[in-house]
Parts: sequence; structure tokens; C-alpha cells
Amino acid sequence: MTSMTHNLLGGLPPTELPDNAEARTALDDGVDPVEVAARHPEYPGAWAALADAAFAAGSVIESYAYARTGYHRGLDALRRAGWKGQGPVPWEHVPNRGFLRALHALGRAAAAIGEDAEAERCRTFLRDSSPVAADVLS
Repeated sequence: MTSMTHNLLGGLPPTELPDNAEARTALDDGVDPVEVAARHPEYPGAWAALADAAFAAGSVIESYAYARTGYHRGLDALRRAGWKGQGPVPWEHVPNRGFLRALHALGRAAAAIGEDAEAERCRTFLRDSSPVAADVLS
């Protein structure tokens, strides 16, 4: 669902993803992200959680794969919500956070394996989508 906020400067309106309360609550309640991703494979937050856990464990390639999955699931959801490939994806809208976290995780893992162009693309995309997310996640 696209936000109905009116931008008087003529910029693109922010895109707000619909909430998946069941998946979000499961993660918040400590359900294993593997289980959440299996039940809700479309939910980027589960993939972001898997990417974070894998990265923390030193499994960078696995983190990259989980993050890329969450990133692509998030792009699919953004497009369904009316996003046209640019414009704000605000961190302040909680359902957007899974996509933004996956994007950050993808950039982090790309940097760790020396995929510098991808890492920079992800950093730029994150900052362009949500400066708040870029600050929070850095």
C-alpha cells in the first residue's frame, strides 16, 4: 500500500509494505528464523534475521545468500505495493524494516567477500531508500 502522504516538494511518495503480523510476531517472540522463513518465505524479515545470524557466526556466504533472498522477496513486495524502482522506503514504517535489513545485510556480506561494486550499490540504495535505516543499521 502506498502512503497517502502528500509531498509538497514534488518528490515520489514513500512506499509502505503491508504488515505480515504473524511472521513479525513469531520473530519477535523468538521463533527460529528458519521456521519463520519456511512458513512465510515471502517475508523479508525472516531472511534478514537468517542473514544476521549467519554473519555473526562467520558464515559470510550463507549470510549473502539469505540476504539476497530477503532482498529479492522485498523487491517483489515493494513492486506489489506500487514502488516503481525509486523513492523512499521509510524505516519508520515497521513492515519496511525486513527489506531494509536484508538490503543492509547484502551490502555487508558483499563487502566481506570483496564484491565492492555490489557493496557500494547496496549502501547507496539503502541511503537513497531510507537515510534513517542507513544510520540505524550502520
